[in-house]
Amino acid sequence: MAPHQHLADHERPPVAEEIRGVRRARTTPPWWFALPALLLFAFVVLVPSARGVHYAFTDWDGLDPSFSFVGLDNFSAMLDDPDATAAIWHTLLIAVAITVIQNGLGLLLALGVNTAIKSRNLLRVFLFAPAVITPIVTAYLWRNLLGPDGAINSLLGTIGLDGLRQDWLGSPQLALWSVIGVIVWQYAGYSMVIFLAGLQSVPKEIHEAAAIDGAGPVRRFWSVTRPLLAPAFTINLMLSIIGGLKLFDQVYALTGGGPGHATDTISTLIYKDAFTLGEFGYSIALAVVLTIIVAVASTGQYLVLSRNERAAS
Repeated sequence: MAPHQHLADHERPPVAEEIRGVRRARTTPPWWFALPALLLFAFVVLVPSARGVHYAFTDWDGLDPSFSFVGLDNFSAMLDDPDATAAIWHTLLIAVAITVIQNGLGLLLALGVNTAIKSRNLLRVFLFAPAVITPIVTAYLWRNLLGPDGAINSLLGTIGLDGLRQDWLGSPQLALWSVIGVIVWQYAGYSMVIFLAGLQSVPKEIHEAAAIDGAGPVRRFWSVTRPLLAPAFTINLMLSIIGGLKLFDQVYALTGGGPGHATDTISTLIYKDAFTLGEFGYSIALAVVLTIIVAVASTGQYLVLSRNERAAS
């Protein structure tokens, strides 16, 4: 066969595959296009984070350029520090409580406004409105409402429930739950919107078929709606757990971590140790512990939820 002779038809690649190969070669950008973004990310995030981790193993006070390497002393000191162990416990409790209560309430609200009531659009706006308010503004608002002479206690006294009047933010037993209640009040509407988007994506034909088969409302929700809401559950639970673990501004504005250390979280303790006591090395060690907790919790939760999401689909 001559060198220039055409290949047999069965030896030639299909035309469609040739076109796809050329199109893929033309549309796939070179990897080095991402190099400027990667360099910027390394400069802004990776390098400062690595230097911060380095300071966690020192006794740096934040001002003196000279410091000593102390190894794991800062981390071992946490085990002997009751304030640190209490802050870790408070952080975990807040994250779990917010995740459960906020998403449970958000799901109930989404089911309520996903009906044919005429005021559903107004209710959606009204319930979502707190989520767009600045957290600091919300915290100061509720600090006044929950004060000893605030609107909550005044209302309880007006309706004859004086026995329920409390120092909501000044009691070590109630302060932490008051903070949780404020956060749930602000972000339940945010969870509602995500669940509502998932509910509206469920085909009505599936519910109609289940109703014809005799399934009641509860059975239809559990067997039909709930599996199809798996992506919404994944998003809401991830946002809630990460936000709860990193919580700072609402806690600091409401109680400042008090009374005593009754509402201190890891974030508020980091702030106090660094900027009040000047223990930057110890506070950075706390930040490293918080980072590890967030990474482990979010990764574990994502793996479990994504597996359930694949099973539901």
